[in-house]
Amino acid sequence: MRFDKFSFGSIQIDGSTYEHDVIIDRGEIRKRKKKHSKKFREQFGHTPLSAEEKIPWKCQRLVVGTGAYGNLPVMEEVKQEAQRRKIKLLVFATAEAIKALQQDAKDTNAILHVTC
Repeated sequence: MRFDKFSFGSIQIDGSTYEHDVIIDRGEIRKRKKKHSKKFREQFGHTPLSAEEKIPWKCQRLVVGTGAYGNLPVMEEVKQEAQRRKIKLLVFATAEAIKALQQDAKDTNAILHVTC
């Protein structure tokens, strides 16, 4: 997987540009559907990543990109679920998350927030 560009509001992967959060699940890219996390927005001031979303758990390592400025909250339940499943959870601002994915993507899935 090749990450060509990342800037606030868009990411380019393998020549395709996405202007929404993406999930990388075993090499497949799909839009992050955050509907189930929206109910926590008021609590965090931002729609967080919650365990109620379809998180790509089939991996050994899950990289979460928290946005250009690192503002995506990751709920404690997500961290606990990763630990329960024995998945290494790495949480970085999205630019750093991309670097982690470029260094070693074997058995790794990702959730990348493209705005704040």
